[in-house]
Amino acid sequence: MTIQQTSPQVWAGHSRGTAAYRRLLAALFCAGVATFAQLYSPQAVLPLISADLHIGAASAALTISAATIGLALGVIPWSTIADRIGRVRAITMSVTIAAVVALLVPFAPTYQLLLAGRFLEGLLIGGVPAIAIAYLTEEIDPVHAARAAGTFVAGTTIGGLLGRIVSSPVAEIAGWRMGVFTVAAVCCLAAFGFVKLAPQPQGFVPSRQSGTNPEGSLVHRLAANLRSPRQLALFAQGFLLMGGFVALYNFLGFRLTAAPFSLSPFVVSLVFVAYLAGTWASARAGAEATRFGRKRVLIVSAAIMAAGVAITMSDDLFVVLAGLLIATAGFFGAHSIASGWTGRSAPIGRAQASSLYNLFYYAGSSVLGWFGGVAYDVRGWGAVAATIVALVVIAAALAAKLLPED
Repeated sequence: MTIQQTSPQVWAGHSRGTAAYRRLLAALFCAGVATFAQLYSPQAVLPLISADLHIGAASAALTISAATIGLALGVIPWSTIADRIGRVRAITMSVTIAAVVALLVPFAPTYQLLLAGRFLEGLLIGGVPAIAIAYLTEEIDPVHAARAAGTFVAGTTIGGLLGRIVSSPVAEIAGWRMGVFTVAAVCCLAAFGFVKLAPQPQGFVPSRQSGTNPEGSLVHRLAANLRSPRQLALFAQGFLLMGGFVALYNFLGFRLTAAPFSLSPFVVSLVFVAYLAGTWASARAGAEATRFGRKRVLIVSAAIMAAGVAITMSDDLFVVLAGLLIATAGFFGAHSIASGWTGRSAPIGRAQASSLYNLFYYAGSSVLGWFGGVAYDVRGWGAVAATIVALVVIAAALAAKLLPED
C-alpha cells in the first residue's frame, strides 16, 4: 500500500474545531503534563529536601536546576532526532523513557546520585519542549497558531501544578521521596495519553539520512536563528523571564514556612494553585495577540509579572498570594507569546528555533533559578524579588527595542 505524504508547502493545517485539531492539542496537553509534572515535582518539597539532606536552600534548588540543565542540553539533539524520525515518534520516545526513569530517581541513596538522576530525567524529557511547538506550528492552520500555542502552554501549567500539589501532601505522610515518586506514576499515565491521542504529522516529512535536509546542515539552521536579532530577543525573553519565574516559586516556599507566616509545607504547596492563573493567561494571551499584536501583549504581560513580584514584598499573606497570582499570569502570558513567535518567525529550521528558545529558557531556569537561592541565603526575600524585577525590566526593554510590531 502506498502512503501519500503531504508537502509542507501545500498542507494547510488542521482548522480549529476539527477532531484532529482537538486530538493534537489533547495529546500535547498530556505530553505537557508528563514533562512539567516530573520536572518541577521537587519544587513543592524543597524545604523537606533541605531538612532531610541537611543542605541549604540553594543546594536544595539544584534538584530543579539539575533537571533543567539536562533539558537545556537535550533540546538540540532532540530536535535533530525529530527531523530524522518524525515529530510524533520523537516525542513518544522522550515522554515514555523519561517517565520510567522518573520512577527510579527519587530513591537515589545520595544527594550526588539524586542530582545525576535528575539531570538524566531532564535530558530525556527535553524532547517535548524541543519539538512540541514545531509540531504544533506545522500541523495547525496559521490563522489559529497563536491561539493553539497559548492553549498548549496552558496545558503545561496544569502539568506544573499537578507535580507540585500532588508531591507535597504525599510527602507530608510518606516523605518527599514517595511524593516525587507518585508524581512520576501520574506522568506514566500522561505519556500513555499522548501515545494514544497524537495524530500523525502531515506538515513535515522526516529526512532519514544525514545531509538530506533541504534547509541545510544542523549548524546552518542553528546559526541562521542565532544571527537573527528578532530570534535573539525572543530567546532572551525565555532566559530572563523563566529564570525570574523559577526563582519566584523556588524560594517563596522558604519565605512562607519561616516567620512571620510559619505555614506548614502542605499549606505552602497549595500556593501552587496560583498556576491556574497561568493556565488562563496563556490561552488568553494567544487570543489577545490576534487582536493587538504579539509585541504589545508580550510587553504588557512582562509589566504585569514585575508588578506581581513587587506586591509579594508585603507581610500580609493574602497580599503576597495576590501578587503571586498576578506575577504568574504575567509570566505565562509572555511565555506563550514568545515561544509561539519563535517558531513562526524562524528564518529556517523551526524545530531548531524552538529548541534554541528552550535551551535559553531552561538555561535561565537553571542559572537564575539557582542564583535566587544565593540571594535568599544572603539577603532574604527582598533580594530575590529585586533580582526578579530587574530581570523582567531587561527582558521588556529588549522586546521593545528589537522585536517588530506583529
